[in-house]
Amino acid sequence: MAYNDFTLEALKKQFGLQTNEREDHFARVPPVPIGDFLRGYLHENIPLAFAIGTEKARSELLIMPVLWEVRHQLKDSISLFSGVEFNVSIERGLRGVCDFLLSLSPTQLTIEAPVVSIVEAKNDNLKTGLVQCIAEMVAAQLFNREQGNAIPTVYGALTTGTYWKFLRLIDTTVYVDVTEYHVQDTERIVGILLSMIQEAIAARHAANAAGSSPVE
Repeated sequence: MAYNDFTLEALKKQFGLQTNEREDHFARVPPVPIGDFLRGYLHENIPLAFAIGTEKARSELLIMPVLWEVRHQLKDSISLFSGVEFNVSIERGLRGVCDFLLSLSPTQLTIEAPVVSIVEAKNDNLKTGLVQCIAEMVAAQLFNREQGNAIPTVYGALTTGTYWKFLRLIDTTVYVDVTEYHVQDTERIVGILLSMIQEAIAARHAANAAGSSPVE
């Protein structure tokens, strides 16, 4: 079994998950200015991606440039992986190739602290990537626990290239935001992805500080 072989029912049963689809956590995140390069690039290539109409074109022309912008705005302090094997627990089915991963480490040689899993949905339908994304988030959560990474929340994103939808995994609850965002709203999409990284960094710092505090 691999990430994309799970059903939602199997994931819930095996890992004791529950889902919450009533919140809109990231709707409060403001848009952030994007660079002139990305703005010009998308202006030219959004029509091209739509004209080509394939998943590969949307991945190369729409998804990767947005993720590159996030890494660029963070001054390359995080790592970005594309089409990488992420085998965490083969016996539990947490294995396979991830479309994209963001990690709280500048190291590109290996995945050290996965925090955001981005899944490219198939057939231009966000729902087709939901279960795979949740499975990858569970794998990232398990990986971080085993590695001693103080990352309490793992994040996820579903995208067709055209539309984006965002998730969080806290303990055993998967929060699936209500709102979907169009690629034309790039500044808000980038803002949300940046907020995920910033929330994770702040939580890690707080957890590390608490762990290093002297006991009175």
